Amino acid sequence: MLRRDSFSYSVQARCSPSDAAALLGDLDRQGELHPLIVRVRRLPPRPGARASYTVSDRLTAGPVRFRVRYQADVLVQAEDEIVTVARQWPATTVRSRALLHTEADGQLRIDVEITLAAPAPLFAYAFRQARAAHLTLANRLAGALDRDRKGPPATS
Repeated sequence: MLRRDSFSYSVQARCSPSDAAALLGDLDRQGELHPLIVRVRRLPPRPGARASYTVSDRLTAGPVRFRVRYQADVLVQAEDEIVTVARQWPATTVRSRALLHTEADGQLRIDVEITLAAPAPLFAYAFRQARAAHLTLANRLAGALDRDRKGPPATS
């Protein structure tokens, strides 16, 4: 039996929607910010996907460290929406939908909803890991987008 639940978060950054969409739609670049990812390998896009990847994460359960590998697809990559789906055996799916809005003060607000489905025996662990990892990613995202906007430091 599968269990399903969602969580959400918002990030604000001073960047263009296209810069944010480029980062959110590129799992190679997100791998630098995501605390669990240790390797990302781009694949030819699967049917219906804009981009496809194999991703390896490093997880812990008490004193035990282990790696998991999963397939991830970017399904939608527009200037105002990015949708990704990651699938791992057995029957575990993480769906991320990010909506990008420019606010009146010029900042970009990114609203993200993560939905995880997993077999009941794995669900609690998988959900805790996903939420902790994505909230860490959220904390790093604004800094990365602001840094990218400023460009490299000037040299003399």
